[in-house]
Amino acid sequence: MKKRILICAMLLVATISFSFAKTTDGINDKVATSFKKDFANAQDTRWENGSDFIRATFSLNDEIVQAYYTQDGDLMAVTRNILSDKLPITQLLSLKKNYSNYWISDLFEMYSNGETAYYITIENADQKIVLKSDSGNGWNVYSKETKL
Repeated sequence: MKKRILICAMLLVATISFSFAKTTDGINDKVATSFKKDFANAQDTRWENGSDFIRATFSLNDEIVQAYYTQDGDLMAVTRNILSDKLPITQLLSLKKNYSNYWISDLFEMYSNGETAYYITIENADQKIVLKSDSGNGWNVYSKETKL
């Protein structure tokens, strides 16, 4: 009888411990479940814990994508790097018109809260500027730094 109680107690402890366990990548079950639901076809997933988010970097349809989750498993944003020819035509024309003497060093698309925004880093010999476009009405300076 004592053995039976001991075995039941051990099974109970093991079950409770397993229900609070993290996934093998150190990501909690809420985030892992949400990710599997949101990106069922994801491959080669790598996880990173930030202070306010958990980031999954993965391959989806031959593109590298990043998804950002809260600790509660809520999807905050999805980003992917893109080429300038993938920008909406209004943003591309505005960029060529207003920043023709800069080169592009980074460009990504972000989807969050039902809206798509574009962030582009442009540079010349003197400046590095990050621009944001979220309304399709051109670009706004997000940050600017002078090179030494």
